[in-house]
Amino acid sequence: MTQSHPRISKAVIPAAGLGTRFLPATKATPKEMLPVVDKPAIQYVVEEAASAGLDDVLMITGRNKRPLEDHFDRNYELESALQKKGDAGRLAKVQESSDLATMHYVRQGDPKGLGHAVLCAAPHVGNEPFAVLLGDDLIDPRDPLLKRMVDVHEQHGGSVIALMEVEPEQIHLYGCAAVEVTEDGDVVKVTGLVEKPDPADAPSNYAVIGRYVLDPHVFDILRTTEPGRGGEIQLTDALQQLADDEKIGGPVHGVVFKGRRYDTGDRGDYLRAIVRLACEREDLGPDFRAWLRSYVTEEM
Repeated sequence: MTQSHPRISKAVIPAAGLGTRFLPATKATPKEMLPVVDKPAIQYVVEEAASAGLDDVLMITGRNKRPLEDHFDRNYELESALQKKGDAGRLAKVQESSDLATMHYVRQGDPKGLGHAVLCAAPHVGNEPFAVLLGDDLIDPRDPLLKRMVDVHEQHGGSVIALMEVEPEQIHLYGCAAVEVTEDGDVVKVTGLVEKPDPADAPSNYAVIGRYVLDPHVFDILRTTEPGRGGEIQLTDALQQLADDEKIGGPVHGVVFKGRRYDTGDRGDYLRAIVRLACEREDLGPDFRAWLRSYVTEEM
C-alpha cells in the first residue's frame, strides 16, 4: 500500500532579486510589483499558492521591497474612499490581495543565491515539508501544477520539482534533470541534477522551472553547501544530494508540466504574458483582440 505523507501548508516565495533586466523601471519599484495587465506579478504567485491550499506564505525580501508588504496589507484609507463612492467592484479587488493568505516576511540580506534564500525560511518552516514558488514563473490557474505537485508529495514523500521539456539548445538557461520514468505518465523519478549545463553535457532536455515541494532536510544540506555556479549557493546542488541518497530526505520526483507558463523575468516574455492574459480576459479580450488584429494587419 502506498504511504500517505502529510499535506503541506506553507509556501516560500523568494523575492529579493534586484530585477536588473528591467532597469530603469525597477530602480525604485520591485520587479515583482510590475503589473501583468492590472495585477502585480507577485499576486498571481500568491494566488497560486492559496489555490493549492497553502495559506501560510513567507516572502523572502530585500532592500527596497517594502511595496510588497504594503500590497498584501490592508489600505484602510483607500478602502474607505472606495466605500464612500459606492465602488464595490474596485473595493473587492483592493481587499482581495490582503485576504489571500497569512503573509510573513524576512529579509535575505546578502544576495547569495536561491539556495541561500530558501535557507532563510528555515526558522519559519521548521521541520515541515514546504513549497517554493519563484515569482518570475506565472502558471496559468487553469493548469494547477502546484496542486499536482502537492498530491505527488503526499503520495511519495521526499521532494518534488517541476520540469518542462525545452529545446536542447535552450537547456543551458535552466537547471537540468536526469530522470527515470514511473507508472504515472506525468511523474518521473529524478536521479541527477545539474545547473545550466552546456547542451552537449545535459543529461536530458527536462528543465527545472520555478516550482518546488521540498523536504525540510534540504535545510541541513544548504547549511553546508558551498557556492556553486555563479558564486551562489544553488538549490540545484542541494537537490542533487537528496537525489543521490534517499535516506537523507526521501526521493526526488518531478512533475512534467505541459500547461501554460508565462516567464515574466524576461522582457519579451513579460510583454507576451500581458498580451496573452489580456486577450483571454472577458472584460478586455474582445476589444483588445480586435485592436491587435488590426494592428498586426497594418504592420504586415
